[in-house]
Amino acid sequence: MDPSTSVFNGMRMAGIDLVVSVPCVNLKDILPMIDNDPNIIHVPVTREEEGVGICAGAYMGGKVPAMLMQNSGLGNSINALASLNKLFHIPLVLIMSHRGIEGETICAQVPMGQLTPSLLDSMDIPYVVPTIDNVEDAIIHAWNIAADKGRPVAVLLEIGFWEAE
Repeated sequence: MDPSTSVFNGMRMAGIDLVVSVPCVNLKDILPMIDNDPNIIHVPVTREEEGVGICAGAYMGGKVPAMLMQNSGLGNSINALASLNKLFHIPLVLIMSHRGIEGETICAQVPMGQLTPSLLDSMDIPYVVPTIDNVEDAIIHAWNIAADKGRPVAVLLEIGFWEAE
């Protein structure tokens, strides 16, 4: 199975029914799958902190939210994640294309790529780094932790994850 389909299947199996997305080349093939699923609401946004707010409101309205984003957008969403999700115990799965690590071809991605795990750790946001073989279970696990602990949880999809495509 291709990586995008595996991510999509993991979201469906986790019960995710609202997806906010910020443009990312690695996540682009998942978007048509979401748009074609009548059980998932897709809300494209231009900035990550906007997505955090929409997901928080959707959760309060009974939805199971996830946000598709590139890790470079983590910096844009830190305040919203800390002052909204963490403070009010609102679960959210952040499915991130982890750019800027080994194998990256664009040097501008490297600084944030290297900082991403440390930023997540400093914000006390747990994260998993799945392979194609366990991404479905990893997304389910991420939502279970998010819902149980009332917090954001990240799923980091590293460059090697996409090599199966």
